[in-house]
Amino acid sequence: QVQLVESGGGLVQAGDSLRLSCVTSARTFTTGRMGWFRQAPGKEREFVARKRWSSGATYTADSVKGRFTISTDNDKNTVYLQRNSLKPEDTAIYYCAAGPALTSYSGDDLRSFTYWGQGTQVTVSS
Repeated sequence: QVQLVESGGGLVQAGDSLRLSCVTSARTFTTGRMGWFRQAPGKEREFVARKRWSSGATYTADSVKGRFTISTDNDKNTVYLQRNSLKPEDTAIYYCAAGPALTSYSGDDLRSFTYWGQGTQVTVSS
């Protein structure tokens, strides 16, 4: 069973930067892609960014493009989400996810990810 453990959440002010981390217990063919999602109060969980371990290919949601960057440290089995110029609307629980590199679902689809972290709360005050 793959475990994902997020860290780095907290309370920040608008305009601040914050980096989230997610350590995965294993890198196998079932965890070829890593992703970040977020869920704001009363809203559905939405895609933020994803990255493949092998190719390094990344994709970021238009809503955060230019402010959020996903990266990985292969030696540490860790994926990061660097978030700059934070806004109050970025307040959400952020989830790390892992799934196979190849999937029949869209890469942004929740269903394309198999394993999920417990989530870390990020609150951005105005």
